[in-house]
Amino acid sequence: MMLEVKDLCVSYGAIKALRGISFNVNQGEIITLIGANGAGKTTTLHAISNLIKKQSGSVIYEGKDITNLAADKIVKDHLIQVPEGRRIFANLTVRENLELGAYLRNDTAGIKKDMDKVFEFFPRLKERIKQNAGTLSGGEQQMLAMGRALMAEPRLLLLDEPSMGLAPIFVDEIFEIIKKINADGTTILLVEQNAYKALDIADRAYVYKTGTIENEFNAKDLAANESLKDAYLGG
Repeated sequence: MMLEVKDLCVSYGAIKALRGISFNVNQGEIITLIGANGAGKTTTLHAISNLIKKQSGSVIYEGKDITNLAADKIVKDHLIQVPEGRRIFANLTVRENLELGAYLRNDTAGIKKDMDKVFEFFPRLKERIKQNAGTLSGGEQQMLAMGRALMAEPRLLLLDEPSMGLAPIFVDEIFEIIKKINADGTTILLVEQNAYKALDIADRAYVYKTGTIENEFNAKDLAANESLKDAYLGG
């Protein structure tokens, strides 16, 4: 098992955002967390990455307890998050953004090799390598955020709403690239509002409801079953 989250509780003041969440991710899988806005999906990713404080529970990654490990140390362990809203460095070039993704590395040849691989996944970024990131379209900025994460050599990649605000043509492209990244050996934990797109590429799905996990499904079973879709996805 690559990731095991046990009885995770997180509160924002009096608001209980996570109420004892438990789930697991096996190596090589694409796992998606789906549910309404405010159900706790993004909070879960932030808690795994230790960007927010947990009240209780544990996070075990590759057999190691990382519950209280500092966020930068988690990155060193190759657990990498692509945040909601992309958070690229708008005043830096595409190349500089990608280089920052490798800031913990000193293997020059490996960095070059991984940058070439990023350009294989995202040819548009190579075309715009000298442009400031802030001049890119929304879809291109999402590609850059994902490319920057790949420069950190993720073994587990957390993707938070990668299709948010994108034109349909970019949405399709992003999901195709997620499949390619997974096929290349990276395990993926995906939070995505577009449940149908997420289920189309995922192995398993955990359905969130107000800070709890209501159910776990084989993603293809959930996508194909009309009564389940009515119950969990609104038809």
